[in-house]
Amino acid sequence: MAHTERQFREAAMQCREIFRKKTTDYGTAWRVLRTRSLTDQLFIKAKRIRTLEEKQVSLVGEGIRDEFVGLVNYSVMALVQLELGPEEEGTMAPDAALEAFDRKMEAAFDLMLRKNHDYGEAWRDMRISSYTDLILMKLLRVKQIEDNDGRTLISEGLEANFYDIINYAIFALIKLNETHEDTPAD
Repeated sequence: MAHTERQFREAAMQCREIFRKKTTDYGTAWRVLRTRSLTDQLFIKAKRIRTLEEKQVSLVGEGIRDEFVGLVNYSVMALVQLELGPEEEGTMAPDAALEAFDRKMEAAFDLMLRKNHDYGEAWRDMRISSYTDLILMKLLRVKQIEDNDGRTLISEGLEANFYDIINYAIFALIKLNETHEDTPAD
């Protein structure tokens, strides 16, 4: 399990570095987005991954690795928006944005450790395409919960689904890093 912990942290740091650089380039303009808009952005990224997995060709030159990083980072943004709400000016100090990123990723890491214990690292035997499908399913659930104004009768809420998306995307990044490929061979 120590191997998983190290790999998770390495993949999370790759995502954090992209988040940091984009915050330098764009600021925190994402703070104007409502959670529903972030959900739609996540859905677009997951659908693109599935399309690339099926077609095995990218006409814009970006592979699925970038999209899995995007799934992690947009999920963190969604969690921040759930906590703070959208902001009209879309401003947040860069240091505060990175601190929020770190807090959300640490919570995702803690969740992964607990689930990984209970499931016995079953994720290692899964195909990357299964992570894609599970992420799409989670996003359809999130959309339904949003359409229900956040109310659920028995199911996990929005936050739990966003954390699961982070963890599935990190698992995909770990597997992609292990194969040194950008397109899964499954």
